[in-house]
Amino acid sequence: MKIYTKRGDKGETSLFGGARLPKDHLRIEAYGTVDELNSCLGVVMAYIEEASTLLFLQEIQSRLFDMGAILAADPSKKNLHIPELKDSYIEAMEHAIDRMNEQLPELKYFILPSGHIAVAHCHVARTVCRRAERAVVRLSHEEEVPEIVVRYLNRLSDYLFVMSRYLGSKFDVEEVKWIP
Repeated sequence: MKIYTKRGDKGETSLFGGARLPKDHLRIEAYGTVDELNSCLGVVMAYIEEASTLLFLQEIQSRLFDMGAILAADPSKKNLHIPELKDSYIEAMEHAIDRMNEQLPELKYFILPSGHIAVAHCHVARTVCRRAERAVVRLSHEEEVPEIVVRYLNRLSDYLFVMSRYLGSKFDVEEVKWIP
């Protein structure tokens, strides 16, 4: 199978279901940013040795692929078989956030996204997650988007923030306070 098809050479791409859209369409921006987020998580994972955390991040990566499929599906086609996001996925993230938070000092100030390369990459992933969330919200003003997609991204950015603090504590790196 060839990787290149040449069908996108004129600035258009196909949705799952066949419709063609310009590559700068809100829908393409939304799922493209989710794809970028997934790659950022892969970089974060390169710094993690804890098997359970790696497995959980792989699960998140799979859910982001599900989300990409949801966003890449032609909304006019109702018979497409696409994965669904479930509330239980969000609940699992909330439990993971709570478990990490139990091991961290109370947050009493804003912190700068720095201190260790793993922490910095986690913050990059968090900000890309926020950008993906904004793109999905913009799309939802124009077309129907399952509400759970926005909720999942919102919770994932929270998870990544707490993960950045958790990694900092694991690497014994002091948080850098923001001093206005």
